[in-house]
Amino acid sequence: MTLQQLHYFLAAIEYGTLSKAAEHLKVAQPSLSDQIIRLEESVGTALFIRTNRKLMLTEAGRRLHPFAEAATTASRQGHEAVKSVRELKGGVASFGTFGTAHHYFLADLIEEFRTRYPDVKLKVVGNNSSEIADAVSQGELEAGLVMIPLNERNLTYSEPVWSARVGYISADPARLKGPKTIEDLAHAPLILTEARWNTADPIRLNLRSRAQKAGVILNPVIEVDHQSTGFELAARGLGDLIATQPILHQLGYQDRLGWTPIDPPLFEVFAFIHRYDTPLSAGTRVLIQMMREHLARVQSLYAHLDLPSEHAPATRDTPNRRNRGNH
Repeated sequence: MTLQQLHYFLAAIEYGTLSKAAEHLKVAQPSLSDQIIRLEESVGTALFIRTNRKLMLTEAGRRLHPFAEAATTASRQGHEAVKSVRELKGGVASFGTFGTAHHYFLADLIEEFRTRYPDVKLKVVGNNSSEIADAVSQGELEAGLVMIPLNERNLTYSEPVWSARVGYISADPARLKGPKTIEDLAHAPLILTEARWNTADPIRLNLRSRAQKAGVILNPVIEVDHQSTGFELAARGLGDLIATQPILHQLGYQDRLGWTPIDPPLFEVFAFIHRYDTPLSAGTRVLIQMMREHLARVQSLYAHLDLPSEHAPATRDTPNRRNRGNH
C-alpha cells in the first residue's frame, strides 16, 4: 500500500469512474487502473464494484476510505510543514554559543535574524563549550559555536572561524613583566573561571596538561563560573585572570587591568559544530551564515589592538577604547 495508490483510490471515489479520475490527475487510465489493482491485491480484497455507469465501494472500500483520507492529508501537511521551514516561513532554529558571546554580538544577531525572518522562531543557548557540544551531540540543539577541540565523536566541525590569544591579566603592573610560562602561573594568585566545567573546559584542560608536563600544579585562589565575575574580582585586586584581549576590552576593563601573553602561545579557537548524521534546517544554516559575518566584524575589530606584549593598566586620562567601532 502506497500513498500514490491511496491518492488514486480517493480520486476514483471522488470522480466516480477510473477514466474521469485519470483525466483529473493527468495520468494514463491503464496506469491508474494498475495501481488500484495493486492496492486491492495488497489488502487482499476488492475495494470497488465495477458497473457500467459508476464505481461503487465495497464494504472493504468503505472501511479503507477514512484511513486513506487521513494518510494523504498527513502526507500533504508534512510536506507543507517541511516546505515552510525550507523557505524560512516557519519552524525553529536552535543554536548554542560559548558563554561570553552575548558580550560581543548575540543581541545584534538575533535582532537581525528576526527582522529578516519573522516567521522563524529562535532558540539560542549560551553556555560553556563542552555543555553546548553535549547538547548538540544529544540532539537538543541543531548546531553550536564552540571552542575546539572537544571529544564528542558524532559531531562534525567547520574550519576555525574565530581565534584569540589567551594571556595573563592583572591589576598589578609588577606581575605583568614578560610572557607567563606555566611555571609562572603555578606561583600566581590565579582566579580561574568556568569552575563548573573544570574537567571539560578546553583552556583548563590545556593548562592542566602543560602543568603536568612541567611537574607543577595550578592552585587557584578563587574559582568562579563566569568570566565577568572573574574580571571584576581581578579589577579589585583579589587575584589574576587568564583570558583574551578581546574580552578584556569588550567588558571595558582595559583601563583597570593589564594583559601579557602566555608562553608558549595559547589560543581560544572557535568552530561551528553539528551532528554529522543530521542535516541542518534552513533557518539554522542561515543563522550560521549571519553569525560568520558578525564574527568577521569582531575579529577585524580586535585584530590590531595597539598593545605591547607587556601592558600595564591605563592611567585615568587614557582614552577608553571600549567604544571603538560597533561592538
